[in-house]
Amino acid sequence: MEITDVRAHHIRIPYEAGVASFRQGASAITALDMVLVEVTTDAGLTGWGDAFAYVCPHTTRSAVEEMIAPQARGLKVPDAAGIAAVMEQIQRNLHLFGRYGITMFAISGLDIALWDLVAKVEGVPVHHLLGEIRRTAIPAYASLLRIGSPDNIAAECRKALALGYGAIKLHETTAPAVFAAREAIGPDIPLMVDMNCPLTGEQAIAFAQTCRDAQPMFLEEPVWPPEDFAALAEVRSQGGLNVAAGENACTEYQFRQMMEAGAVSHAQPSVIKVGGITEFLKVAGLADRSGVKIVPHSPYFGPGLLATLHLLATRDDGLVEMFYLKREACLWRGRADVDATGHVAVPAGPGLGYEPDRGVMERYRVA
Repeated sequence: MEITDVRAHHIRIPYEAGVASFRQGASAITALDMVLVEVTTDAGLTGWGDAFAYVCPHTTRSAVEEMIAPQARGLKVPDAAGIAAVMEQIQRNLHLFGRYGITMFAISGLDIALWDLVAKVEGVPVHHLLGEIRRTAIPAYASLLRIGSPDNIAAECRKALALGYGAIKLHETTAPAVFAAREAIGPDIPLMVDMNCPLTGEQAIAFAQTCRDAQPMFLEEPVWPPEDFAALAEVRSQGGLNVAAGENACTEYQFRQMMEAGAVSHAQPSVIKVGGITEFLKVAGLADRSGVKIVPHSPYFGPGLLATLHLLATRDDGLVEMFYLKREACLWRGRADVDATGHVAVPAGPGLGYEPDRGVMERYRVA
C-alpha cells in the first residue's frame, strides 16, 4: 500500500468561554484553529492526523503541504514496528528547518495519520498497537482559560466540579487566584497551575513558596525561557512544589535534557507538537525510567485528542486535559466529550476510532 496524497485542512470552530479569555500575546483567540492532516492511499484507506495550529494555522498548513506532503507521497505504508524508522528519516530529511516548532508540528500530523492508517489496516484500535489496554475511559481535568478575578475563578471551579470534572487547572499568575480556586474546590480535588512562562527563576521560587499552602499538584511552566531547565530545577528544589513542563518541547532528545537536569516531576508531551505518537512513546518510556509522571498537554478537539486517549489507555496514570469552554461544533459528534463522571471514553473502533464529520469540516473550513 502506498501513500498517494497528503492534504492539510484548516478548520476553525468558534467557542464561548464566558468570563474567561484565551490570548496569545496581544491577540485574543476566539476560535479553535485546527490543521487536520489527511493521508490517502492507493488501497482506499485514509489516515487522519493533527498538526498544532492555535495561532499559526496558515503556517502549519503550508508546512504540511510544502515539507511533509512531498516527503510522504509514494511511501509504502509501514507496519507499526516500521513507523519509527520512517519518521526518523523524515526528521533527518527536514532537519535543515529545525526539530522544533512548526516543522515538528507538521511531522506530528503525519505521524498520527500513519498510526491511524496502520491500525485500520489491521482492523484494530491504535491502543492495541501500543500495548496492553489498562483503561477504557480516561479521567479528565477542566483546563480553565485565563480569568483573573478570584471570585469568578471560584465560581467557574464550582461549575466545573458540578459537571463531573475531578480535577482543575488554572491559567493564572497570582496567588489570590490559586487560593480562591483551592477554597472553592476543597482540599481533596487536584489543582494545577499553568503560568505560561512569565517569571525569572527567583520570582518563580518565591511564587511557589507563597502558593505552597494551597497545595497545587504542580506549577506548570513558571519560568522564561521554557527551555531553561536549570532554572526549572531550582524552582523545583527550592520552591517546595512539583514542577511540570513539556508542551513547548519537541522530540525525546529535548525531554531527555529536561529530565537529566531534574527540571520536572511531571512531563507534558503534546502529541501534536512533540513529533506525534512515535515521539510521545519515546518520551513516556524515558519518563517511566526516570521516575517522572506523564500528564500530557492535550487541549485539542481534533485527532490529537483521540491519539492522546489511546496513549493514556495503555497507562495506569495520567489525566486528559480538556479546555473548559463551549465549542460551536464537534468533529466527533460528541463521542469524545467528558461524561457525567468526568471521564472521556477511549475509542474502540479501528484506527483512532472515529472518522471526522465531513459536514462539520466543510462548514468550518477556512479556504
